[in-house]
Formats: sequence, C-alpha cells, structure tokens
Amino acid sequence: MTSLSKLENASDFINKYFVVWVIVASLLALYQPELFTWIGSYISPLLGVVMLGMGLTLTPVDLKRIVDRPRDVVIGSLAQWTIMPITAYLLVQIFNLPTEIGIGIILLGAAPGGTSSNVMTYLGKGDVALSIAITSLTTIVAPIVMPAWVLFLAGADVQVTFAEMFQEILFVVFIPVVAGVIIRQLMERKAPTAAETSLVVFPSISVIAIVVIVSAVVGLNAENILSVSAIAVAAMIIHNTVGFGSGYAIGHAANMPEDRIRACTFEVGLQNSGLATALAVAFFSPLTALLPALFSVWMLIVGPTLATYFARKTDDNHKPQTDHSTAGTD
Repeated sequence: MTSLSKLENASDFINKYFVVWVIVASLLALYQPELFTWIGSYISPLLGVVMLGMGLTLTPVDLKRIVDRPRDVVIGSLAQWTIMPITAYLLVQIFNLPTEIGIGIILLGAAPGGTSSNVMTYLGKGDVALSIAITSLTTIVAPIVMPAWVLFLAGADVQVTFAEMFQEILFVVFIPVVAGVIIRQLMERKAPTAAETSLVVFPSISVIAIVVIVSAVVGLNAENILSVSAIAVAAMIIHNTVGFGSGYAIGHAANMPEDRIRACTFEVGLQNSGLATALAVAFFSPLTALLPALFSVWMLIVGPTLATYFARKTDDNHKPQTDHSTAGTD
C-alpha cells in the first residue's frame, strides 16, 4: 500500500465518522470545559483553515459555472440570502428569544453556504456543480451581504460596525478561499503530487478543525447548554426545516431538474455555521455562538438523513421493472 493510499484511508475514516467526532468532543467539552475553553481565541484562524480547504477543492471551472449557468445559481443564492435571515428574524420575534441567542440565529441565517451543502448534495445524488457554484457565489459576496443583514435585522442590539464585520469575514473566509484556489493551481502546475496529496488530506483537516471549533464553543457554554431553553433549540430546528422546504419548493417553482432541486434544497437549508460561530465569538459572546455551534451538530444528523432519502429515491426510480404478465412463462 502506497503512502497516498494510507492517507486516503485515514482521511476517509476521519470523514466517515464526522458526526461521531463532533458528538464525542462536544460531550467531553460539556463535562470537562476547561480542556477546551482556551481554544476560543483561535476559532477564527481555525475557520480560516477550513475555508482554505474549501478553496483547494475549487477550480477555475467551478467558478466559471457562476457565469455559464447564472439562472439557477442566482435563484439558489437569492433564496438563501433572503429566506434564511428573514426567517431567523421572524423566529426571534415569535419566540421572543433572548438578545444574545437571537443574534446567534440571525448570524446563522445570514451566513453563506458551507462545504457541508456540497457534500450532502453529492450524497443525495444532486447537481454538485450547481451546489459548488452557489456556495462559491454566496461565500464570495459574504463580506458584504452578511454584515448588512445582521446590522439591518439586529442593529439596535449590536455594537459592531459594518466595516469591522466586513474585515473579519474578508480575512477568515474570502482571502483563505481565494488563496486555496491559487495554491491549488500553482501546485498542479509545479508539484502535481503535492496537489493530489493536499486534496486527500485537507478534507480531514477541515473535519478536525470544525470538531475543535464546536468543542471550544461547547466548552465556553457548558453552563448555558444545560439550561438552554427547548424553545431556542426548536427555533433552530424550525429555521433549518424552513430552509430545506423553501429550497425544494423554489427549485420546483423554477422548473429545475430533480438533481438541481436537491442542490437548491441543501444550499438554502445548510449554512456555514462555522463562520457564524466565529463571528459570534469575535464580536459578541460565547452564548451568541451557542445555536450556530449546536447547528453544526444538528446538520450532521439531518443532512445525511435527507441525503440518504434522496439517494434511495433515485435508486428506486432506476430499479428495473419486472413484467409480471410474462413472469414464469416460456
């Protein structure tokens, strides 16, 4: 077995049990918070590593799709940019959520798509190219769209400026993604073996970074988690459900093929919770980061479940039909 094969096996193992690592780390952080609270200061750099990994998976062809197929990309992006932040705001008002919790779910709603939506689209046999294109566009525009929504919806409760949030998102999202795209192109030209190795290794590095981010937020919120209201958790689940349902309905209304409808479903329903968590810790409080962190766990449960349903639906539709009228005859 070659060294690259060993790396692939190790990376596959880490990625396959993503949800297990998140749950184990979260439980450990819940009961031994002091082991993880110090990581809070490094959440933004860790997210930068995740976004660098996302950049490494992108190619100029992926970015070109935004131009080549603008209709569905724009529809999916607009759905995410409008439905999720507005739904978050309405849930804050309907459930009268505490200010810090409310800002957290608004941050989550205003966040761009994350790599998890691309993975779930792939597992659910959706249009991965469309998913990547929507994620790329929403991520590129995130430094403008995200702070604009947060300040518009929660401006009276926040002390941070547009410029401060713009700069933070620029440094932890936009620049690492662009750097990843450039690094991959340079490596493929100068060191193709290193490029291949990085594509094998970085997904598992991203998994580890996300697990560490979640465990840090859980550690910082150990006391709050045990007392967090069921209403706050219900609001998070409703928010996610509205996202999935809206994405699917809008895809249908736009007469997209089934695989693109699935991509739209995951793009609208799954946000970059790591970014929402990082901004919450950087500008607000650990309590504000609580729902985005819990969403990181929730989406690893509901995302694969929905993807499995879609995949089985496709498999069932492609099963050969038995002609009962001739079965058993010569």
